Amino acid sequence: MYQEIILDHYRHPLGREQLDDFDVEVHHVNPTCGDEIDLRVKLKDGRIVGLSHAGQGCSISQASASVMWDLTHAATVADALALQAEFLELMQAQGKAIGDEDTLGDAVAFTGVAQFPARVKCALLGWMALKDALAKAMEAK
Repeated sequence: MYQEIILDHYRHPLGREQLDDFDVEVHHVNPTCGDEIDLRVKLKDGRIVGLSHAGQGCSISQASASVMWDLTHAATVADALALQAEFLELMQAQGKAIGDEDTLGDAVAFTGVAQFPARVKCALLGWMALKDALAKAMEAK
């Protein structure tokens, strides 16, 4: 379950510098294990031009947020939401899906996590915060 790629993102997370200039900030908590994330997003012309996260929790939640940042920090809103949906589908497959590495990159490392229902919420925390933040940012525009 704790593949080297997950541990690497946990030890060296991407996107943890907090943005001072942002459109929306959301706070999400996984009540089953106490993981937390604060996510800030800035959009311009339908593209993410600023994205940061801070939080605490297990290696899975923190590594997943790092991978999410890597895949979406300069994406269009549509592409980021498509990636979020694809990652959600991978996590809901209970380890039976492989995931497209060309699309999901390092996120395919979480395939093994999908076999453990209690850990799926950990992996999804940052991704659900991103979906929430993008919806709020688009609504505000």
